[in-house]
Amino acid sequence: MATAISANKAELLAIANSVASEKMIDKTIVIEAIEEAIQRAARARYGAENDIRAKLDPQTGDLRLWRVVEVVEQVEDYFKQVDLAAGQKLQKDAKIGDFIVDPLPAVDLGRIDAQSAKQVIFQKVREADRERQYQEFKDRAGEIITGVVKSVEFGHIVVNLGRAEGVIRRDQQIPRELMRVGDRVRAIILSVRSETRGPQIFLSRAHPDFMKKLFAQEVPEIYDGIIEIKAAARDPGSRAKIGVISYDGSIDPVGACVGMKGSRVQAVVQEMQGEKIDIIPWSEDTATFVVNALQPATVQRVVIDEDDGRIEVVVPDDQLSLAIGRRGQNVRLASQLTGSQIDIMTEADASEKRQREFVERSTMFQEELDVDETLAQLLVAEGFSELEEVAYVPLDELAGIEGFDEELGQELQSRATEALERREEAAREERRALGVEDDLATMPHLTEAMLVVLGKAGIKTLDDLADLATDELIAKKRQDNRRGPSRGDRPEDKGGVLGEYGLSEEQGNEIIMAARAHWFADEPEAGEAADADPAQ
Repeated sequence: MATAISANKAELLAIANSVASEKMIDKTIVIEAIEEAIQRAARARYGAENDIRAKLDPQTGDLRLWRVVEVVEQVEDYFKQVDLAAGQKLQKDAKIGDFIVDPLPAVDLGRIDAQSAKQVIFQKVREADRERQYQEFKDRAGEIITGVVKSVEFGHIVVNLGRAEGVIRRDQQIPRELMRVGDRVRAIILSVRSETRGPQIFLSRAHPDFMKKLFAQEVPEIYDGIIEIKAAARDPGSRAKIGVISYDGSIDPVGACVGMKGSRVQAVVQEMQGEKIDIIPWSEDTATFVVNALQPATVQRVVIDEDDGRIEVVVPDDQLSLAIGRRGQNVRLASQLTGSQIDIMTEADASEKRQREFVERSTMFQEELDVDETLAQLLVAEGFSELEEVAYVPLDELAGIEGFDEELGQELQSRATEALERREEAAREERRALGVEDDLATMPHLTEAMLVVLGKAGIKTLDDLADLATDELIAKKRQDNRRGPSRGDRPEDKGGVLGEYGLSEEQGNEIIMAARAHWFADEPEAGEAADADPAQ
């Protein structure tokens, strides 16, 4: 390249064509890079203060070099200005204020100048190549691509994609999969980001979408849209589950994905290093889908708690370990597949839990409503679990209970209302004792009991509440879906301050925005501010 800048015009065009073809970029960009390199070299030769331009004809290879000067009455800058007499020598019709061209002889670049020009050209071509790569890959996220392992650096695999490079980070690789330089590898494009050092193409072999795309390649019905993979979950390198549905009643979605003698699913399994795949029929009915998702375990009963987004599954004693799976794998994948937390328990566990809840609720009704044990148990047996349900249920539902009448129903509702008022007053006193301002009590959806919880968390003013994000306020506490205690000692599992109350995201947003309202209160008009008494 050192001789290229001082080469003849044919060689300059040959260089431009060669670089443009090799890097697959527009020849115009290479021509502009050569022109800028020559301009810089000429300024170094004639003086950096000069406004020097270069033009390389892309057809003939002719190179023109000139200096741009302004015609002025009184010259102040001898590098960029000339007087009228000198200007008219260069251009006969020149007049004051014109910018004219002062032709310069071609420069014969020395070694240092040529090296500098070479760096300019390389930089321009590199920038154009990066932009070309980004434009080529930016819309290809979610596509499977094949490449060759170029290197393995700090556990991350760099893949040569032909005209670009991608990287499979350690957390996006299949565990225990050994990759060597030169190996061919398939992966899904996770994302493409434009960064200072060039486009970053992030690949994955561990993402569930990689498995879904592999099935689409092996199962024509998925590619044609007759069968759809509605949900997928993976424990990379070990086990996976997919939920499939067929939009053609004559086609079995599970059988189509398995293929003749398992040929289709085996092709996917081999690509994913022997990862076992459970293919289950997807169902709009959550309970049915949960039963399918927990295969091969047998399920006796499914109880769905829509408020908490949790599902309680009861299995026979001999099916417990199978339902949970090794290290909780089966229930964890089923939870990911259904999008709900799944709690596995045996019939004995479920019976013990029901009995414990029955006793707790009966005792609460006895104490709060001042009734005998039999009446309290009857309320629980009829499905009542909270004082609010007794206080606000239609009277005929209470009066319709066997052994009840309208008078008893009214009395129970009256006592329930009084008990709720006592609770509210006790919570109000506790809240004030904690120093929680009365302004917080005016916020929508917040009860005195919630304000007590806020106070214990150190949230005592409107500003304290307004500083919270919605998730910090209402996010539900994450629970382990294995049998046993919660993992809630980890920071990411603790949930929001009011997570236990089941507030919706919309309600959380309303609370936060109401708390921030005073930040945006209208300030006094300029005239009002000027007229106001400073002492006030």
